[in-house]
Amino acid sequence: MMTEKELEIDDIITDAMATPSPAKSMGDPGITPLSPTHILKDSEENEPPRHHFVVVVAIDFGTTSSGYAYAFTKEPECIHTMRRWEGGDPGVSNQKTPTTILLTPDKKFHSFGYAARDFYHDLDPSESKQWLYLEKFKMKLHTTANLSIDTDLHAANGKKVKALDIFAYALAFFKEQALKELSDQAGAEFDNADVRWVITVPAIWKMPAKQFMREAAYKAALVTRDNPDQLIIALEPEAASIYCRKLRLHQMVDLGSKTALNGYSPTDNAGVGMTQGDRYVVVDCGGGTVDLTVHQIRLPEGHLKELYKASGGPYGSIGIDYEFEKLLCKIFGQDFIDQFKIKRPAAWVDLMIAFESRKRAATPDRSNPLNINLPFSFIDYYKKFRGHSVEHALRKSNVDFVKWSSQGMLRMSPDAMNALFKPTIDHIIQHLTELFDRPEVTDIKFLFLVGGFAESPLLQQAVQNMLQGRSRIIIPHDVGLTILKGAVLFGLDPSIIKVRRSPLTYGVGVLNRFVEGKHPPEKMLVKDGMRWCTDVFDTFISADQSVALGETVKRSYTPAKPSQQVIVIHVYCSEKESVTFITDPGVRKCGSLKLDVSGTESPAARREIQTLMQFGDTEIRAMAVDVATSRTVKASIDFLGQ
Repeated sequence: MMTEKELEIDDIITDAMATPSPAKSMGDPGITPLSPTHILKDSEENEPPRHHFVVVVAIDFGTTSSGYAYAFTKEPECIHTMRRWEGGDPGVSNQKTPTTILLTPDKKFHSFGYAARDFYHDLDPSESKQWLYLEKFKMKLHTTANLSIDTDLHAANGKKVKALDIFAYALAFFKEQALKELSDQAGAEFDNADVRWVITVPAIWKMPAKQFMREAAYKAALVTRDNPDQLIIALEPEAASIYCRKLRLHQMVDLGSKTALNGYSPTDNAGVGMTQGDRYVVVDCGGGTVDLTVHQIRLPEGHLKELYKASGGPYGSIGIDYEFEKLLCKIFGQDFIDQFKIKRPAAWVDLMIAFESRKRAATPDRSNPLNINLPFSFIDYYKKFRGHSVEHALRKSNVDFVKWSSQGMLRMSPDAMNALFKPTIDHIIQHLTELFDRPEVTDIKFLFLVGGFAESPLLQQAVQNMLQGRSRIIIPHDVGLTILKGAVLFGLDPSIIKVRRSPLTYGVGVLNRFVEGKHPPEKMLVKDGMRWCTDVFDTFISADQSVALGETVKRSYTPAKPSQQVIVIHVYCSEKESVTFITDPGVRKCGSLKLDVSGTESPAARREIQTLMQFGDTEIRAMAVDVATSRTVKASIDFLGQ
């Protein structure tokens, strides 16, 4: 509930931006609250009529691989995963395609996935330097501190391209593929207006990254800005959670018994026998990130409630690729590897593909070595670069466990391979241990291990050792497609997720009556003989507070100066739970509402301005209404500082 301080009738909103006192420099007259906060239930708002979509298409845009799946709203039980792709790798299932993109030398879209990789690989080295090839670029959205619409990515040849363009090209590619497949099925042109799109993102992404995905979807013409509800941004582990709940027994493996589950009839849902109030953790291990969410089932409808805010980190399976790269640098020298990547980019991609298939062969009890093919151009270029052979380098390097085999391969002992997994797996286990130690996270009945990296026997064993039987570990059979299928289910019924935890604290900048001894003197502002405290942060919702989806928080204000023509309300956010002033460290402005009240008289003694904030899927919408005239201004909270 709101504290008394927040309900003081004398707060006024002022324009406020930078430290030390934004409000003083702006000289905005501001407004003061009329009423306590009030939370609207959905029923109070007249919902616009829902558009009836014919099909839901979900896109899982992954760090290492991507794909789409769809279901027709008339047959929600039947989820179709995309058609088979050409050019798959040995030992890798083909439902998804690598997240790789190729642009022509003049930065136009050329191809995506296996097609991009194969075309790039077949280019002559002199030509391939001109082409722009990108892979594993999704992580950039997680790692860039001040992400904006102008953030750049680097192609394999070192050239810069706009991240927004790359993401939009990729989404446009999936839109075209899906619509083509739907049109072929329907025997007629399929209309994009009949599609509800769902794009999945990691739960631990910050708001700017989630908004970035939406901006890319607008640019790719998946949906238009006038119709934002046609696109849902879903959280990856939530999608996985929805799917796991619906699992039939024959669709998963219980790690405890290492067999498909039995003892229940195969038609039981989540055989595991999920019931009212059951709590479970979903560990989504992807290529780039690992996401952990804790959910509880609320019957009768079986809605999900989030018990603890999503956590995790950049501990996906590409961490193992980085370790392999570090190993190569140790053996052949960082200077050579850096040069090789730029001078022979296609051969470098080949080497990483060869490593990928061996990486999948790593198991805890393997005793025979793993052989990795070195491309001929690696061996050749190394000799030119160093003047001695690859074999010589391996003999000279003091890296144990890695030898040169006479067939021209790197021979790694199982211990050497397992050592590459260790840092990444240790991160995941440490995070899980911390999560299970939290008071909110008790009595966890099941742990669902999903995402492509969940297939790794090394990771499975580490999770088993950590849990020691505290929860049952369940792995769905098609573990790499779990998120995709769950995202389709979510698009068919978005109301299934009922309660989330707010990742941030949101509020507005206000003025309070200045109180000696309570407010810092440097915050005092005198206006028309009145003493105000500036820069006060008035909280709408706090970080980690439960928010029902679609919940609206409403406040009423009144202009401090009756003659005011324009009212400006600034929205701020912070990762901290309690914020006193908008100048506190970590507080940033994320939106503004400008309401023009000129030329209208209010019959009431005090004009009422209502401010509403609605907490949607991954978007927050703010609105201000002049009650006397019903003039309304809306804004989406902008985290990219456009």
